[in-house]
Amino acid sequence: MTERWLYSWGLGSVASGGASLLVPLYLVQLGASPFQLGLLASTAALVGAPGAVAFGRLANRVDHRRSLVLATLATVALALAAVPLLTGIGAVIAANAVLWLVVASVAPVLTMVVVDDAPEAAWSERIGLLNKYQGYGWAGGLVLGTVWPLVGVRVVGPDAATRVLFWVLAACAGASALSAARTLPRPPADAHVTGEQKVRRIARLVTNSRRNVRGATFAFSPNRLYWTTRDFAPRRALRRLDPALATYLVAAVLFFTGFAAFWAPLPLFFTDVRFDSGQIFALYLVSSLASAVLYEGAGRFASTCDVRLLQSAALAVRGLLFPAVALVAGIGAVSVGLGVAGVGLAAIGLTWAVIAVVGTAIVTRLAPPSVRGDVLGVHTALGAAAGGVGGLLGGWAASFGYAVAFGVAGGLVLLGAGLVFSLRALSGGTHAVEPAADTPLDHAGTETGATPSAVAADDGDQTD
Repeated sequence: MTERWLYSWGLGSVASGGASLLVPLYLVQLGASPFQLGLLASTAALVGAPGAVAFGRLANRVDHRRSLVLATLATVALALAAVPLLTGIGAVIAANAVLWLVVASVAPVLTMVVVDDAPEAAWSERIGLLNKYQGYGWAGGLVLGTVWPLVGVRVVGPDAATRVLFWVLAACAGASALSAARTLPRPPADAHVTGEQKVRRIARLVTNSRRNVRGATFAFSPNRLYWTTRDFAPRRALRRLDPALATYLVAAVLFFTGFAAFWAPLPLFFTDVRFDSGQIFALYLVSSLASAVLYEGAGRFASTCDVRLLQSAALAVRGLLFPAVALVAGIGAVSVGLGVAGVGLAAIGLTWAVIAVVGTAIVTRLAPPSVRGDVLGVHTALGAAAGGVGGLLGGWAASFGYAVAFGVAGGLVLLGAGLVFSLRALSGGTHAVEPAADTPLDHAGTETGATPSAVAADDGDQTD
């Protein structure tokens, strides 16, 4: 994997990072209702799951991998170039679905590309390096959106600024595709990652890794979904659920739904309280960076704390912050509201770092060793489904008022926090016992009894 290829993919990530917020803001400019904004978020979340599975299966054919990556970058460029030419809300929602279908779908393909010609000992390092560039690119897209109102308005005028930013992002994706066509490594003819041992190893790396900049506002990971469901038998997992594990999975559905319900109408709310597009981009960037900075520290902290209390406390704080930050940001002068929103979204990002790190560790602890991989797959799939439902719920609730939407979002997270707090098995007994130093891998490639510190210590910051 050459450094030039990493630069190419990072440039493509600039396009997807900028588009993640620019499309919702463009829909707001077109006069979208809160429900339509929720539909935009919901469709983007729901198309990613089947897309990742389909692309992953196609990528098992080695000769398909380069073409799938190049097709993704070309499709992103075309979609971003077309969106500002569309004036119908339904057409923009459809174009956005296509955009995130290919962006989500390519995640497992990239994992295969970077491990093709590498020994297993180097997989974590290679995937981590790829994702550092992707994380930088995603953050770069948010930075571009932050500074564009200061530059673009002066160069092209306020009326054309948004359309031109779409075309700048499209140019980034197009340049990335052209560069990748020259630099993307060609896998050996006999390179496959379909063998059982390799799949287990990759699944462990993907599942037990910390997330990148994108994770704070886009909790759903199509890469995790593909690898944790690669050898998926949900019925087998469901037959082995004990009350504690079933309770945590119900809690996860509640709080993941609440997360999505909060983020879906947020761009419209910020617009209504007179924040401009650059300020909204900056707020999302602050939340994402705060989350990324704390991931490793959260793992070290969690290894010395009661994970039941830590997870339930992080969820409770986040559940209270959702309505508090959003509502206080709309009071007083714009500058005051912007400062309050910035501090609040940074705190929300910090809570996500804890929730993401500790959540996987809790599922790993509670799941029986024989079905641990299947349970992790169920957990990831539930998160994907909850993201789709939560987007619709948040948009629908916001049609009755933002206080209702953010109250519903926070309430769902608090309910989830209460269920996690009730799981005393996590504070003692066999489920909470620290694993031995040389814990063997189970059939799904996850470490039996993995701890939060082990989750955060892995260098593989996986493609989300």
